[in-house]
Amino acid sequence: MTSAQETIDDYLDELVGRGYAAGTRRLREGYLTEYLHHALATDGTPLALSAEQLMEPERAAAWYNDARAGLTRQRNTLRGPQAHAAQATQRSRAITYNLFAAWLGLPHRLELPPVTTGEHLDPEDAHTVIHQLSVRRPNGANAATTIRTAALAALVAATGRTVTELAHLNVEDLQLQRAQPRLLLEDGPLALDEQTVRILRRWLRQRAGITAPLKGSDPGHLWIPTKQGRPRAGHDTPPPGARRAAIRTLHHAHRNLVYNLLGRPLRPGALRPA
Repeated sequence: MTSAQETIDDYLDELVGRGYAAGTRRLREGYLTEYLHHALATDGTPLALSAEQLMEPERAAAWYNDARAGLTRQRNTLRGPQAHAAQATQRSRAITYNLFAAWLGLPHRLELPPVTTGEHLDPEDAHTVIHQLSVRRPNGANAATTIRTAALAALVAATGRTVTELAHLNVEDLQLQRAQPRLLLEDGPLALDEQTVRILRRWLRQRAGITAPLKGSDPGHLWIPTKQGRPRAGHDTPPPGARRAAIRTLHHAHRNLVYNLLGRPLRPGALRPA
């Protein structure tokens, strides 16, 4: 009989093979390990616990309820060690359990609490939002602005950095031709997942079309305006690729696109891993 720990290890190895982001894998591993430790610490649990035994609904409910009450917490919080878990954290626990159960071919599922405005999305929810941003374009929306917004959102989710921190990137900071594509940041390189790389490549193609009229004078900013700016008295209006997109421009584009697609506001920071 394969132990629950061995099965969890096999599942995590498969996530690596499927190109899941490191942050997503750490989150799944953290909650599955917490679940296993909770089960093994419960009276009556067999020492040789299989994955099927671990996933029994009664064990899942006991773990989920104790976690919600703060009983599985390993660190203190600003509201004290016994503070109830945030709803977004509980949602991540439930999604982790449900995905592992589906991978095992088991029918057991935990009910998902709703997403609360202002909280961090679970990586699976963030993945879905980013996919929608990258494949759907509202009527009248600029195609280049849409894919730029999706690419920036994907980097926020993949790196955990804010729009302000990512706004000053240059094209040369991306190394997408490597066996393991990565982004060069001030504190070292960061590996990028397949979805992020795919969307970034689409933006780079759009960007190349915008900067083509510069004829070799492209300054290399990763995020650039997608259309000509408004003329100002006494100043020539530079072509789109000759300057860096303003942070307020990037935020405004995200706000408009998300609202038009989802019908509700969603700040870029909600895509960052909690």
